[in-house]
Amino acid sequence: MEYRHLGKSGLQVSALSFGAWVTFGKQADVDVALEMMQAAKDAGVNFFDNAEAYENGQAEIVMGKAIKRA
Repeated sequence: MEYRHLGKSGLQVSALSFGAWVTFGKQADVDVALEMMQAAKDAGVNFFDNAEAYENGQAEIVMGKAIKRA
């Protein structure tokens, strides 16, 4: 995985991100979300994208529950 500097923060983030826009909510439950996020992490992804507008906030809830289980 390639990494890039995040501005002047000193943080390095993966060149690819994992987004929850159309994935979490009605289409993927917490178990599936955790499985997908773990696969992304195993591939070197450390940039996970989410927003309150994705699936009316359900994407954030699902991702949060998956992170709690990890």
